[in-house]
Amino acid sequence: MDFRHGSRDEPEINLIPFIDVLLVILIFLMLSTTYSKFTEMQLRLPVADAEAQRDYPKEIIVSISSDGRYVVNKTALPERGVEAVAAALGAAANDGKDHVVIISADASAAHQSVITVMEGARRAGLMQITFATQSAAQARQ
Repeated sequence: MDFRHGSRDEPEINLIPFIDVLLVILIFLMLSTTYSKFTEMQLRLPVADAEAQRDYPKEIIVSISSDGRYVVNKTALPERGVEAVAAALGAAANDGKDHVVIISADASAAHQSVITVMEGARRAGLMQITFATQSAAQARQ
């Protein structure tokens, strides 16, 4: 029987292949991951400052409330469709095509309400459209 009484070598753990595998996995994950963020958008609506407000001689003021009701030159419309808005704008224009439509919409009004007024103006033959805004000082109040 041959018993060796020599020095016993401790097993050695080589970390270099382990680190290489981890780096390959890390590179793969970095290249294959999409960094899309699904968060709520923070919007600030623009405020227009005009030096002098223009005075249009032939203007038609269309007001849109937050719940989608329309008022054309201080006359409330019973319906909310494009045809009703176009008829009211045509009556307010008295067959004159050089009138300016001023859209004064509430800040919380739906975009569709504004588009309805724009489509009604197009159907009535009114091509000059502008939007009423408030100054920055009025917006802070």
